[in-house]
Amino acid sequence: MAVALDLVGERWALIVVRELLLGPKRFTDLRAGMPLVSPNVLAQRLRELEDAGVVRRAKIGPPARAQVYELTEWGMRLEPVLLHLGSWATGAPQATDAPYRSADSLMLWQRAAFDGRVEPDLRAVYVMRIDDDGFVVRVGGGSLSVERGTVETADARLGANLQTMRSVLKGQYEFAAAVRDGALEFEGDEKAVLRLIRSLTPTRVPATAMR
Repeated sequence: MAVALDLVGERWALIVVRELLLGPKRFTDLRAGMPLVSPNVLAQRLRELEDAGVVRRAKIGPPARAQVYELTEWGMRLEPVLLHLGSWATGAPQATDAPYRSADSLMLWQRAAFDGRVEPDLRAVYVMRIDDDGFVVRVGGGSLSVERGTVETADARLGANLQTMRSVLKGQYEFAAAVRDGALEFEGDEKAVLRLIRSLTPTRVPATAMR
């Protein structure tokens, strides 16, 4: 435990790992997902994680060549640790303002919160656009997976800003109301979306279908 904390225990280090779990990012993209960290501190954490073998630099392109940061295979093994830490933190006796939210954190929350027992026969593909980020969520066989990007064929497509998408998926903003209000762009199978929300928030009142 002490060795692990020496490697990834500095403030922001695990948030950097979180932001890279779904794929490589440029420095500017990392900054967008971590708005409270200064550029100098972020650069220092990246150097430390590189030295520890958790993160490495890579080149992407063409057509546009850019340097990105990505997790090493060893770094990817931190995923279950982060998911368990997130689940553990939901039981904190004192609520916080949760200042470290990002599109990636919401996608990872889905992986941690999904309960395949609620809708055991659900099989669906969802494309979710959060501001400028796009993700593909696949549900099947009682599990949920997430990847960055998009696909041509999906059961449902949803688009919104981060706060709206978070509120809808967590059952705090009724799906039908969000669509009616124009806060959530939607096309596809509404029942598939409602079943996903129920699987993410099994203790909440079931979502209501659009009329």
